[in-house]
Amino acid sequence: MKAEIGRICFKTVGREAGQKCVIVGVIDKNFVLVTGPKSLTGVKRRRVNVSHLAFTPYKLNIKENASDEEILKTIQESGLMDFMKEGAKAKFE
Repeated sequence: MKAEIGRICFKTVGREAGQKCVIVGVIDKNFVLVTGPKSLTGVKRRRVNVSHLAFTPYKLNIKENASDEEILKTIQESGLMDFMKEGAKAKFE
């Protein structure tokens, strides 16, 4: 899978490892902008290396640089609230 806006991912490295996030912007081939949103998963909006993400098959229909409120609303509408709240089942290396 490729890094695209709206793709739900797991963070695999860092203090937020194991948490889910949503890609809200593609900076270049190596970096993307992600958000949890923080109120839902604890992941702050920040720039992340693509190699530090594990992609899921889920994709939200959001616009580029969507606000956390818009993303929360879209997650609720698509029924992925419970999926986003649960942490990673396996430890990434």
